[in-house]
Amino acid sequence: MSQIRRQSIISSVVVYIGFGLGFLNTYLFTRQGGFTKEEYGLTGIFMAVATLMYSFANLGMPAYIYKFYPYYNDNLDKKKNDIFSWAILITMIGFCFVTIAGICLKDVVIRKFGQNSPDFVKYYNWVFPFGLGLTLFSIAETYAWQLKRSVFTNFLREVQFRIFTTILIVLTLVGVLAKFDLFIKLYAFEYLAVAIVLLVYLIIKGEVHFNFTVSIVTKKFFKKILVLISFVYGGTLVYFIASIFDQVLIASVLKDGLSQLAVFTFALYVASIMQAPQRSIISASTGPLSQAWKDKDLAKIEKIYRQSCINQLIFAVGAFALIWLNFTDAIFAFHMQSGYADAKWIFFFIGLMRIVDMGTGVNAQVIGTSTSWKFDFYTGIILLAITIPLNYILTKYYYGVLGPAIANLFSFTVYNAIRFVFLKKKFNLQPFSIQTLNTILLGIVCYYCCYFLFRNYHGFWILLIRSIVFIGLYIAGMLWLKLSTDILPVLWTLQKKLGIRKA
Repeated sequence: MSQIRRQSIISSVVVYIGFGLGFLNTYLFTRQGGFTKEEYGLTGIFMAVATLMYSFANLGMPAYIYKFYPYYNDNLDKKKNDIFSWAILITMIGFCFVTIAGICLKDVVIRKFGQNSPDFVKYYNWVFPFGLGLTLFSIAETYAWQLKRSVFTNFLREVQFRIFTTILIVLTLVGVLAKFDLFIKLYAFEYLAVAIVLLVYLIIKGEVHFNFTVSIVTKKFFKKILVLISFVYGGTLVYFIASIFDQVLIASVLKDGLSQLAVFTFALYVASIMQAPQRSIISASTGPLSQAWKDKDLAKIEKIYRQSCINQLIFAVGAFALIWLNFTDAIFAFHMQSGYADAKWIFFFIGLMRIVDMGTGVNAQVIGTSTSWKFDFYTGIILLAITIPLNYILTKYYYGVLGPAIANLFSFTVYNAIRFVFLKKKFNLQPFSIQTLNTILLGIVCYYCCYFLFRNYHGFWILLIRSIVFIGLYIAGMLWLKLSTDILPVLWTLQKKLGIRKA
């Protein structure tokens, strides 16, 4: 567990550096006199469609890697290990089919998006290199997680990608890139750049050897691999569709779709700040979970599951309360376009969804690496069946851009509840304790203390002071209540590094 803790902490630091860059990029996109809402919204739809492309193209290869890597690693020499070679080849074949389908469906895209989001139609062809880069990087990233290289992959995804974006934004604002047209065309190749960096890194480290000779492990498990990827692929596909359907829906059915999507994308980004521990914990725990299931070590699985739940919940509740305290003040203090203040209630519902999702721990990874991975498919179908009609009805007929946020909170709560019940009944695994309730109560108490103290004061310095007071109260409460067994070891390590505590 200490290795997972160490990688999670380092990865969290890397991810938060990335969020710092992301905040800078978001500020530059949304500040007064910068990019238009339509231009910022276009980057959001690029990411959504690229994610959809990856979900179709991967053909279940991520599940193949994290489920069977321990068997390849234990039985084959590195140079004879063919798991990554087949994963990349099959994924690239899948992306070829996605590209062909995308070209054939261009007329449909024009009909659905032409009126409300004309810029997406204009730059539609440039989504394909962006999607290819995301697909390549994601497969290489999944493999790198098994090699315990999660810190570097998180650096590339969270920091390097955003550095490239920052450079393009600055070059556009100072006039080196004279038009947004050139910006978006260069932006389309960013993920390809980070994918190439990761592949070169793995090759230099001797972790990747392209070998298309069918190994004894592939022959032995071939039928099981086919069954696995057929079910898991279907499950992850519907999950990805459910995850990005809201953004595609906003761009296609709402008037001024890209402008509305910009507000929604802004709320999504702000809510994503809550997810830093989730991303790092998932990347650090997937490999150990695979090995633990192989070794039938249920005690280790339960420990990872419980700790992932409370650690993520602590971050999620604290981050949500802090952001909600300062949302409106931050818009005006940083001179963002006033229209982005409309994202406040969108963030509220998305933020609650993140708390639910993170507070139930790494349930997807526990199920996906277990012998009951087929359940992933069934829950994905349920999620999609709820998400698509609910999103469509609430967005088009009732709440507009707020509709997807409300729909997703309901859908993902049901989704995670089903997974919780399944793990409890099937393996007697459940991640909650009295500290789960204490964490939520601590967040509520700290929020209202700061709200009543500062509710009549506004401005940048009040925002800063209010944030410091909240963080101080929350950390003090966290230590006093001993919410997580990982907290004190982390503090002791920091004290040793600073020379405050003897080794």
